[in-house]
Amino acid sequence: MYKVRVSGRVQGVFFRGSTRQQAIKYRVSGYAKNLPDGSVEILLAGDVRDVDHILAWISAGGPPAASVAHVGVQQITTEQQIRGFITG
Repeated sequence: MYKVRVSGRVQGVFFRGSTRQQAIKYRVSGYAKNLPDGSVEILLAGDVRDVDHILAWISAGGPPAASVAHVGVQQITTEQQIRGFITG
């Protein structure tokens, strides 16, 4: 499971919704939520190859209107089961 923090112009540009579309496409669970500082926090849980596709998409800039300045990725462990992908 990976916790990702994306900064740049990532709010108000359909970043969370586009991330959800990618997660559904690759069958990855988790969430994407806006943070008060203007960044987006994303949790990705699934097969590492599928998660890598999403991380590559994020690193390449995400949706067309976004401008990604920094992507921080942290691998985390939890016993919590994550199902589906939500935006908040």
